[in-house]
Amino acid sequence: MKKTLITVLAAGALISCGSSQQQQQPEPPVPPTPETPSTALEYPETRKGNTVDTYFGTEVKDPYRWLEDDRSAETEAWVKAQNEVTFDYLDQIPFRDELKQRLTELWNYEKLSAPNEEGGWIYFSKNDGLQNQSVIYRKKSEDATPEVFLDPNKFSDDGTTSLARMNFSEDGKKLAYSISEGGSDWRKVIVIDTETKEVTEDTLVNVKFSGLSWKGNEGFYYSSYDKPEGSELSAKTDQHKLYYHELGTPQSQDEVIFGATPEQKHRYVGGNVSEDNRYLFISARSSTSGGKLFMMDLTEDNPTIDTIVGHERNESYVIDNRDSKLFIVTNMDAPNRKIITVDAANPTPENWEDLIPETENVLSPSTGGGYIFAEYMQDAVSNVKQYDYEGQLVREVDLPGIGTVGGFGGEKEEQDLYYHFTNYVTPGSIYKFNVESGESELYNRPDVNFNPDNYISEQVFYTSKDGTRIPMIITYKKGTELDGKNPTILYGYGGFNVSLTPSFSIANAVWMEQGGIYAVPNLRGGGEYGKDWHDAGTKMQKQNVFDDFIAAAEYLIENDYTSRDYLAIRGGSNGGLLVGAAMTQRPDLMKVALPAVGVLDMLRYHTFTAGAGWAYDYGTAEESEAMFNYLKGYSPVHNVESGEEYPATLITTGDHDDRVVPAHSFKFAAELQDKHAGDEPVLIRIETNAGHGAGTPVSKTIEQYADIFGFTLYSMGYESLPNDVE
Repeated sequence: MKKTLITVLAAGALISCGSSQQQQQPEPPVPPTPETPSTALEYPETRKGNTVDTYFGTEVKDPYRWLEDDRSAETEAWVKAQNEVTFDYLDQIPFRDELKQRLTELWNYEKLSAPNEEGGWIYFSKNDGLQNQSVIYRKKSEDATPEVFLDPNKFSDDGTTSLARMNFSEDGKKLAYSISEGGSDWRKVIVIDTETKEVTEDTLVNVKFSGLSWKGNEGFYYSSYDKPEGSELSAKTDQHKLYYHELGTPQSQDEVIFGATPEQKHRYVGGNVSEDNRYLFISARSSTSGGKLFMMDLTEDNPTIDTIVGHERNESYVIDNRDSKLFIVTNMDAPNRKIITVDAANPTPENWEDLIPETENVLSPSTGGGYIFAEYMQDAVSNVKQYDYEGQLVREVDLPGIGTVGGFGGEKEEQDLYYHFTNYVTPGSIYKFNVESGESELYNRPDVNFNPDNYISEQVFYTSKDGTRIPMIITYKKGTELDGKNPTILYGYGGFNVSLTPSFSIANAVWMEQGGIYAVPNLRGGGEYGKDWHDAGTKMQKQNVFDDFIAAAEYLIENDYTSRDYLAIRGGSNGGLLVGAAMTQRPDLMKVALPAVGVLDMLRYHTFTAGAGWAYDYGTAEESEAMFNYLKGYSPVHNVESGEEYPATLITTGDHDDRVVPAHSFKFAAELQDKHAGDEPVLIRIETNAGHGAGTPVSKTIEQYADIFGFTLYSMGYESLPNDVE
């Protein structure tokens, strides 16, 4: 595997580890009487327009269409007015500052990434504790004193410009790195000399959804769209292109490698160069699932683009090559994935031979040190097997415990690889793994003031509406009495083949030390059980996801982990849709709803930015009358009912979110505030100069969690924190 990317610790990503300090176990909290605080809220007036759309003869009103214009003064004024109401309300929560202080205390520990050797230097990222962005350091040897190489905290005064990707040339003398400003998916790419740290090229602009893959030391491949007309934050982007940037030339001369013709039109295109610089592999997708696969032999004078897979019914990608022998991961005729080999001279599927066959568990492999590491997911937890390049099992890797591992990637000659291990009660530690002996040794365990021995993380299985067996991991403090009065967050996603595997979070640690329960079900639509599990939660089976989530809530209530008065549901992006659908279908089931950066207008999601690429999971309103009716039947924006009493709701979004545009959240908030008949607050918190979440500064992340947890507990009737931490 060509190692071109350094993993940078995002401000909110917590690859941390346990502390030897012992915490005294506090007494179980005494729950308050669940009375909603008096709100007496006056929401800003939201103008209703007269927009009406017609789908298959059915008229659909869209009174808040004007909120889709993120450049209008009226929308800007609405955002300001909503934030004034929201923050006035949050300011009255008596323990909000205490939560912020505790989050700050627990967040303040050193975080390191695994090391990466490039051009005779060892690079790694480090955050001293509360730095908004992690800093890139380097040193000449393990024992040498590190020096600061790149400090993203200096990119902007407020910490909102973040480092997105770092990729070194083959000799390590040049670095291309991309930055995100204000959380936007649009990037700039900067090239520097690694010895002098001086910028050597003009900055590339308007780069989006892109890797950076070097062709030796000459230049690199990247991907982007033509800059759209209208707002760059919301206008539709439809044709992705793969470019080659040769060092020393302006961006205007960059060659389009793929995507220049109508036959090559795809929404997501990427290119990766093999470790030996022999091949360029090109992926081309029209949606987020399935894709075509192409290759170019870069050793030829005039290389052509050759097809490996010419359809998008399945997913296939190359993980390595040995000379002309390709190693490909695919779910073609193998929903849980397998690894095949084929010669590059005849790479199409009829010539494929199985190397590591499909099993009953989902495969996510990596390569390094001359071996293949097959990570399998079994009921959402990891196990890893090491194979040689002939497909022979070398060993099952002895992991530190039951949880999630990631890593084992590196170049062929490396003898030591790195991986990290975590679960819901174990802050992540980094381990060094010797590929020959199979032994792991602890590389880094930061000092975190959290004792895993004080907590329980248990996996249960429950039955969904149609009888499907669903796993869920429930985590809470030892000694918690299951009396139905525990504040509980039920978190879900359920889409896009994304798997929710156990991982530690400082924010969740603060929630649990307050006596809170944190529950995560592995819903259909995710990737925990392969392609069939994913497909069972897509398009006209999307209701399965909501049913799975609702059944999880019912399980928690029926088994006295919590009750309706102490249950909050939370999710972001596709998970925001999940929360929006659950709260509009079963508003009686939860006390608090926390939809974040959600896809909430299912009739128009595909008209913004790259949203049309989500159609594999959702379908579109124009696709058919049946699909229109299905989407309209659960679309949160279109299913808010006048006179209904909804749970206390805190919608969160960012004004620079150009993946799930904030108009989704704006329109949902407007509908709820207009039609909600109950006394529970319905608020929207709009982070300014922020996007979909990646690269969010630590300071903003802490403030967001203090507001979310404070709102949740206050809505459950708490006037002080359940457990004061000494």
